[in-house]
Amino acid sequence: MNKGSELRARYNDNTRGVYFIGTTPPKSDTAVEQVELIAEKLLERVSDIDFDGLIVYDIQDENSRTNIPRPFPFKSTLDPRYYSSLLQNKSQRPVITYKSVVQSNSDDFNLWANEAWQKYGIRDVVLVGSPSQKNNISLPLASAYKTLVDNKNDFFIGGITIAERHANKGNEHTRLIEKHQQGCNFFISQAIYNPQATIDMLTRYAIECQQQGLKPQRIILTFSPCGSKKTLEFIEWLGVSVPEATSLRILNAQKPLYESIRICLNTLQQILDAVLPYDLPLGLNIESLTNRKEEIDGSILLYKLLRSTMENYLSKQELERLIHQQ
Repeated sequence: MNKGSELRARYNDNTRGVYFIGTTPPKSDTAVEQVELIAEKLLERVSDIDFDGLIVYDIQDENSRTNIPRPFPFKSTLDPRYYSSLLQNKSQRPVITYKSVVQSNSDDFNLWANEAWQKYGIRDVVLVGSPSQKNNISLPLASAYKTLVDNKNDFFIGGITIAERHANKGNEHTRLIEKHQQGCNFFISQAIYNPQATIDMLTRYAIECQQQGLKPQRIILTFSPCGSKKTLEFIEWLGVSVPEATSLRILNAQKPLYESIRICLNTLQQILDAVLPYDLPLGLNIESLTNRKEEIDGSILLYKLLRSTMENYLSKQELERLIHQQ
């Protein structure tokens, strides 16, 4: 049980992409046998695609972040560690587990981490801070990183990055550098529907790293298909910036889900074209925000399309390197 993270070596190889499927744990009142079936069904659906691992989110209410009512009512979910462990054992692939540190104190969090490692076999963790500065925070994110870095177990630690925050405050690139200094070795974005906000953030981060002589850390770009007005409302409620023209395109399309897939594909292409000169290590995370079969199947199609786009980008990157070696 003491073997460390399998993902660490893959993350450090800049010549390859890393590819994930994002999912949420079942609701907390789900029967054990049903949880097993849900995990098996998910893995069956993704069995014909090649992916590096899964991501299991830690779902919080987040009603403190906005006054707008939540489009889908909040229901507590099973412990993400339990579901991660189940998926890891069934898929034989690494699973990144999200952990919201908002309700923890340092001792509780250390206990959580030791249990995560020993009982659930978790090696890869992404820490999430408070969704709102209004909350009473007993464990700031920086302290949570320090607790995990100081923990006797060698966790592979990640953080989240939000392009919308960069659009508002213009400092997300410095936050990424600070988080890396605190122990973060990779970042996962929230769902992207506004390519320009992500391009601005990635470009600023790449240039800042060049100027400071730092190695950029891998950034995993998240995409989420959207098949209905309700899903779109939920995406926006989560704080994702969706340009007006984009939401109109989706809602007025004959098949909104497939229109959203086309938009996501175009969005990734724009981002990759813009950041090609900077040699940034990237990855992809494709998630389905609902458990509707159509949207889950749509996310698998989106995965295939985006992965081939990313592989094409990596080949272009390789060509650029070879040209500059002459």
